[in-house]
Amino acid sequence: MSSTLIAVLVFVLVFAGALAGIAIRVPAQHQDSETRDVVKLVLGLIATMTALVLSMLIASAHTSYDRQESEVQQLGAQIVQLDELFVHYGSEANDSRKQLRRMVEAEFVRLWSGAGAARADARAPQTYSPAEDLFTTVSGLKPNSEAQRSAQARALQLMTTMGTTIRLLYLQAGGSLSWPFFVVLVFWLVMLFAGFGLFARRNATVIVALFVGALTVAGAIFLILEMNRPYGGLMQLSSAPIRHALDQIGR
Repeated sequence: MSSTLIAVLVFVLVFAGALAGIAIRVPAQHQDSETRDVVKLVLGLIATMTALVLSMLIASAHTSYDRQESEVQQLGAQIVQLDELFVHYGSEANDSRKQLRRMVEAEFVRLWSGAGAARADARAPQTYSPAEDLFTTVSGLKPNSEAQRSAQARALQLMTTMGTTIRLLYLQAGGSLSWPFFVVLVFWLVMLFAGFGLFARRNATVIVALFVGALTVAGAIFLILEMNRPYGGLMQLSSAPIRHALDQIGR
């Protein structure tokens, strides 16, 4: 289900809860000041818990998003460094440069073709891996000088680091949002807005205020969901570092 659809569903549920609160006719004997105070205390508790959880989810999603953005930029830099090492090694590494390009193109398609698919691919066994072919080719190089031996050792080390970074990107692609946690948060929001409407007067100003409030929390939910799947949607991570690295390979 898309982030937009879930956010719209949350908005509908929350606003419907508010309208339900307004529609409920509270008996006259339950409208005394003591009853109102108790309801306000309960609503204050729910509001505090909801605000804390909502802010925590936003902060967590933003931190995860920034971390993956940094990892993508780091991966792009590592690809360029590896290509430069092949250039310094000499013409014997030309095949390695071609395999590096094929590997980067394959991983690029897997990551930005869909977060769910990328996460599934990361766990599924693969019968063919361009990265394994590249590692085998580089390991099989026969250095003729100290400079070539140093370049080969550095290339193998860099490829290992790149492999770890790519695996992390795949595992993080599906996000870390706990859906039971999310459902409880939405339930709190619905109860909170229902409480807001419970003693409110039935007029256009109140309805508009509740509408704006429901729209605001739905927007926050949308941001959380979008940042939770950084390789798709409206807020997907930029693939510019990887595309730039691809442009550098073979020059």
